Amino acid sequence: MTREIKRKEAVALSYEPLKDGAPQVVAKGKGFVADNIISEAKEHGVPLQEDATLVELLGQLTINEKIPEELYQAVAEIFAFVYKIDQRMK
Repeated sequence: MTREIKRKEAVALSYEPLKDGAPQVVAKGKGFVADNIISEAKEHGVPLQEDATLVELLGQLTINEKIPEELYQAVAEIFAFVYKIDQRMK
């Protein structure tokens, strides 16, 4: 029996509605880089959402690439989650 160990992955998105047509990938990485992305997000109060499937899809994009239309719904749900958390913190 073999056991495959999956490395941690992280993708950071940015979205400025008045400036950008769609959210874009601003950071991504695996292993140590993913740990650093998560650590920086926590340090700056950026909400985190875990979704392995979405991270896998977003991880295929390049840095500064806008997300494709096929992922709009999934990413919109993430931004709605972040908005709710942000409203609770105010």
